[in-house]
Amino acid sequence: MLIGVPKEIKNHEYRVGLTPPSVRELASRGHRVIVQRDAGVAIGLGNDLYEAAGAQIVDSAEDVFAQADMIIKVKEPQRAEWSMLRQGQVLYTYLHLAPDPEQTAALIESGAVCIAYETITGADGGLPLLAPMSEVAGRMSIQAGAAHLEKSKGGRGVLLGGVPGVAPANVVIIGAGVVGTNALQMAVGMGARVTVLDKSVQRLRALDLVYGNRISTVYSTASSIEDAVIDADLLIGGVLVPGAAAPKLVTRQMVSKMKAGAVVVDVAIDQGGCLETSRGTTHADPTFEVDGVIHYCVTNMPGAVARTSTFALNGATLGHALAIADKGWREALRADPHLRNGLNVCEGHVTHAAVAADLGYAFVSADNMLG
Repeated sequence: MLIGVPKEIKNHEYRVGLTPPSVRELASRGHRVIVQRDAGVAIGLGNDLYEAAGAQIVDSAEDVFAQADMIIKVKEPQRAEWSMLRQGQVLYTYLHLAPDPEQTAALIESGAVCIAYETITGADGGLPLLAPMSEVAGRMSIQAGAAHLEKSKGGRGVLLGGVPGVAPANVVIIGAGVVGTNALQMAVGMGARVTVLDKSVQRLRALDLVYGNRISTVYSTASSIEDAVIDADLLIGGVLVPGAAAPKLVTRQMVSKMKAGAVVVDVAIDQGGCLETSRGTTHADPTFEVDGVIHYCVTNMPGAVARTSTFALNGATLGHALAIADKGWREALRADPHLRNGLNVCEGHVTHAAVAADLGYAFVSADNMLG
């Protein structure tokens, strides 16, 4: 199979779909890999490293899309890339379609076979290709939140861990999944006062066994969310419904009751955000203010630590990339029900139930597309 890796063009996105070691694995199995010139140079992965691993360097994204049987990216195709996709071409990347009707329509029109990292499942019921970036984003959420609590950035002027004689900041984390757990680790490590909310008592119990009285665990209801949000200096939104738009758990009214200068980091923004007041932002312009509350809603947070993120992501995505390349997409999906769950759009049809429901499309199962 001929595999193509274009340079990412989303704002301040320096990750790359394949690392040189991943290229070497594909090349060793007889596959050809073409990489757009300078695709990884920003994170120290120069063209010479790709060539040494067996890739061919091409000059433009148009060259990559025109030649490749499978496109491997990190972020969803941007508007300039939509028209480059073609019938039957495999697109293997993060997509986050539920809150993005324009991209979904473009992928349907392209006729491409679109496999989303974020809905591929694991044997344990988790989302193994989403997990590494959720780990990064969860840890970064505390880092970003702490920075924007500084008065010069519009925040309350509160030090997350406090100092002797002055109370630490109150960090509230909605969702105790991968994002929430990693945010929790960072916040506790920095000395903050932490409250985590989730609907899974089993998950809250597990966190309590690890952290004990260093954190507060609260069962998530509309009332408990409101009480916690109003008291928060830093609010982390870390909820996820696989493939679907994030539920709006924090209302505009709740935000209006928050402290002036409080900070929100909505990590769920890739799926539309879990606050009614959230909208996607970029690394170049990461925040906006609603009712005196600073909102940090960057849609590609892990791109800020692009080298770490790229290698972490490749560790999760390479196995399925090899399967698709070795077997072809149809046979690879037939053989692996977890990979099959990643099929979101296929040859003009929406093949993920949550995406179809959220955007009003007819749902065609992956099984039907595979015959």
